Parts: sequence; structure tokens; C-alpha cells
Amino acid sequence: MSPTSPAPEAARAPATRGGLATLGPGALKLRAALDGVFTQWGIEAGADPVQYPPLMRVEDLHRLDYFQNFPHLAILGAALTEEAAPEYATGGPRQPTLPAGHLTEAAYALPSAACYNVYLDLAGRTLTDGPHMVTTVATCFRRETHYDGLRRLLGFSMREIVCVGGRDEVLEHLQTFRKKVSGYLTELGLPVEIQAATDPFFDASAGRALMAQLFPVKEEFVFDGSLAIGSLNFHRNFFGERCDIRTADGEPAFTGCVAFGLERWISALTTHLGLTEAELADHVLAVGRP
Repeated sequence: MSPTSPAPEAARAPATRGGLATLGPGALKLRAALDGVFTQWGIEAGADPVQYPPLMRVEDLHRLDYFQNFPHLAILGAALTEEAAPEYATGGPRQPTLPAGHLTEAAYALPSAACYNVYLDLAGRTLTDGPHMVTTVATCFRRETHYDGLRRLLGFSMREIVCVGGRDEVLEHLQTFRKKVSGYLTELGLPVEIQAATDPFFDASAGRALMAQLFPVKEEFVFDGSLAIGSLNFHRNFFGERCDIRTADGEPAFTGCVAFGLERWISALTTHLGLTEAELADHVLAVGRP
């Protein structure tokens, strides 16, 4: 093959290393098609498309009890200290990791879910015009015990459609999308089961985790018995209380979201349907049209 020849299709297939994925043209086309369908669903439901910052402030995550519940997932951002920087600039040690003593204190974290910024952005607001809907996508990061191709990644794409409002409004939002996603999966020909689930709390005996087990507030669309490609999440009024978001009657708002792990959808579709990524992108769009 000459240096200018295009790479064979096999070379462009998604590749992962240490939980980080490289997507070629076909996978990118399929991801864009999936995200286009989900984004349009959100817009049709009345959601505003919003893009949030790529980093979150540690002080904001403390407000949400993030480190209390999910310290094992957190990935933080830090810089080289002023003292250490010259050592590297002059060709200092080239190690696979940087010593903690060479780093500044971490004031920022990489998001592990797309919806946290929605609630922080609404902090202190009163929703006088009914429920507030947002759809957003983020590159999310989670420190896991292991990684597995596109099924479980350190960095991945998450599209969410979020509803903030009264209890009944949020539950209606989740029920609507439960039916919508289920119908779409049936038309695509991708078999899944809807299973009750809990978020991966650090301590399984913690009060919040126990409450989630007794009163399930999370359902997942599970492919092949083990791969959750999407979820429905009812947070009750937790974020409304923590972020002081209130409904018109002055009560803390309830929140709920439907979330899609885009790379997981790619994995499930390519595994089950036996089509090329380009064919799958066309299929995804054709089935997703009104």
C-alpha cells in the first residue's frame, strides 16, 4: 500500500486502549445519526439544546454530594506547579504518570454525567412557566475497575433529555420516553430488557443507596443481558433542594432525565444487526423519522 492510499475499512474500525476509544468515519457517522435522533426527540418534547463547559468545579460537585456518593468514579483536573514546570520544560523525567507532588490542588473535575450542569445552571431559579426542559451532550469520564471495548469506557459520549418541574410532570416525561425508546428499539430490531437499577454508590450500605434499592428510581435499557445502553432516572427533589430550584408553588423542583450512552449503542447495533456502520446510520435515521 502506498503512503497516500486510503486505509482499509478494518483499520478504521473503533479501537480502544485503556478505556479510550478512537472512532473512524463509519462509527462517527453512526454516532452522529444516533445523536441526531435523540436530540430531535428532545426538541420535539420542548427541550432547549444547551452546551455546558467541559469541566466542572469541585465546589459545585460538593454541593451535590458527588464525592460522598461517587468518589471511586471521580477524575480530577490539575496543572503542573510553578516549581515543577521548569523541570519538565528542560527535558526532565518522562514517566507514564506525573507525581502528585508536581501537581496543583484540583479545583476542577471531568463530568461523569451530562445532567449535573443543568441543575447547577438553574440554581436559585423559580420555574414560573411550568417545567423546564433541556437536552445536552457531554463527553463524560468514569474511573472503572475495568474497561471493555465500546461497552465500558473511561471517556464516552452521553446525550441526555432532562426535565425539571413538578413531580407529576417529571414522571410523565420519563414515562413518555420509556415508551418512545422501547418502540424505537423494537423498530430498529435491537432486543433489550428494561431492568430496575441503582447508580454505583461507593458504599452499598449508605442511606441514599439503600433508599434507591427500596424505591427504585432508575431503569435501564439492557442489551444482551449486561449492556445498559440507556437509562431513565428519577431524582425526586434532591437536585431541586440542593440547587434551590423551585416550582411556581415555591416547592423544591423534581428532576428526571433520559440518558443515552452513544458508544454503547454503537456496540450493541454493530454486534446484533450485522450491518456496516454506514448502513446502520441510514437505518437509525430512517426508523427515527416521524
